[in-house]
Amino acid sequence: MPRRARLEPVTDFDEITTADGTRIAFRRLGGGRPVVMLHGSGGGLHSWSAVADRLANEHEVWLVARRGYGPSEVPERPKRFSDEVADVQGVIAAASETTGSVDLVGASYGAMVALHAALAGAGGLRSLSLWEPPLFTAGPPTAIVLDEYRGRLAAGDVDGANLLLMERVARVPRALLAQLARGGAAEDPEEARRSATGWLHDLEALADDSEDMERWSRVALPVLLMQGARTWEPMPATMEAIARQLPHVQRVEYADQMHFAPSVAPDLVAATLRTFLRNVP
Repeated sequence: MPRRARLEPVTDFDEITTADGTRIAFRRLGGGRPVVMLHGSGGGLHSWSAVADRLANEHEVWLVARRGYGPSEVPERPKRFSDEVADVQGVIAAASETTGSVDLVGASYGAMVALHAALAGAGGLRSLSLWEPPLFTAGPPTAIVLDEYRGRLAAGDVDGANLLLMERVARVPRALLAQLARGGAAEDPEEARRSATGWLHDLEALADDSEDMERWSRVALPVLLMQGARTWEPMPATMEAIARQLPHVQRVEYADQMHFAPSVAPDLVAATLRTFLRNVP
């Protein structure tokens, strides 16, 4: 993943308290039909900002910091997707007070949370928009890495922990990792540690998850499935597999993009979302 410069402390946000007492932070901008946006692993309130800015003239956009990522609370016990779903349900309930429904958008791990929310029958959902959900990471592929990642993090080896998950969970090719390392800014150690802690809890949920792809056939909502044509395997094969399961799916592929497109090509992604959301029944 690209190395990030130090992020300024986040102070302009609101909070909800979800079913188990966890405080979840969110930021709102714009006006119109609400759209709730979920970030991927290593992200936060900032992750969808560039896309959100481009949607805010038509939508009230809710940017959520998932549990484990500041300024939301860090869970004290292992996290499961059911925890994330409960958090999303709390945000949806708040966002849909005036309209009765929301559109849910997720990137990477956040797209998996969105799928789980739809499968669980979260009320108030009108549609899903998913950027490259890494379903290939569910279950044993991550379970065999989790203890080693936790150990490296406990020993203070944040860089080693992150390299482990990039190579063995996200399966980023080594040549691309080297390229990203050369092109990225130095990351603040405190920010890196915070991000790695969030990753740890995401890995816990992934390790506990099922590899069953057929379950997604029960997602009856309209779904927009987005991907970059240059994203490495096994993501392309995973996108083909999930597309075969979803009964009401539209697909968009960006020829010159890879997994980072929501950050590096926000105009493209925002334009696709805008068109899809205008046409959801």
